[in-house]
Amino acid sequence: MRTVQNVHDRIVQASPEVVGALLDRLSSQDDPLSPSPVWPPILFDGPLAVGANGGHGFIRYSVSAYDPGSGIRFDFAPPSNGFHALAVEPLDADRCRVRHVLEQEQGLRSWLLWTLVIRPMHDTMVEELIDNIERAASPSGLRRPYRWSRRARLMRRMIWDRPTATGVPREAELAHQAFAAPDFADAWQLPLNPGMPHDPEAWRGVLPFAVRATASNELLLGEDASHLDFRASVLIADDKVTLTTVVKTHNRRGRLYFAVVRRLHPFMSRLMLRRAHRRLAFAAPPASARTAPAR
Repeated sequence: MRTVQNVHDRIVQASPEVVGALLDRLSSQDDPLSPSPVWPPILFDGPLAVGANGGHGFIRYSVSAYDPGSGIRFDFAPPSNGFHALAVEPLDADRCRVRHVLEQEQGLRSWLLWTLVIRPMHDTMVEELIDNIERAASPSGLRRPYRWSRRARLMRRMIWDRPTATGVPREAELAHQAFAAPDFADAWQLPLNPGMPHDPEAWRGVLPFAVRATASNELLLGEDASHLDFRASVLIADDKVTLTTVVKTHNRRGRLYFAVVRRLHPFMSRLMLRRAHRRLAFAAPPASARTAPAR
């Protein structure tokens, strides 16, 4: 076993009271600090208080200490051990130090996973959280945004959420109306992290087909051919995006063609939805720009 300690700190040109007030909004509905939507939001099962359980993504922890306006400590859920903590240290009336510390006992396997995979992403997420603090609290705004390393980009891309299969949603009215009796239908779904667009028009580029119809929460794309007609519905509902495909074949050629294409179709649908999801997450404004009040 070895003790891993990871420290990030930055001097922020803002009063400790202003920064502390931002810290107290962590995991709330108007959280200005979680670096979402590129990263999963920090969420708990109740208000920020000792005993609250939650985490971000698959990293789970609970609040073990909380001094409002000053600092929070989170203990990792078993079987993990250790903690991470976020604190505000006053320097003077208009400056403070923001510090994040992670400490954990790790065996060889855990240490290798941390060193090669987790640490690049952890470092990036923490620095982007501190970016949000500086962007929201400092009168001069963020001086220099943190730059992602190539490894962090690669690791984040590899663990990006993958679409899950679902039934064609009842709310996807345009998809249901596309064909009276489709020969094929499937649907793939991804959750929308806070800050991701809920306007279906923003998802226009998920597939390279013409727009056939629009609704307040749905966009229908498609193409017609002599052998088959194809429609793709992008539905935004319940903080999820769903890509539904319906196909109507017209003749033997269409049936033979789609018998081959349908083997590749699930892979391509997942790929295109996941790619659009990632692109829109990176294009979204940071939490501090969306939620923090004007200084």
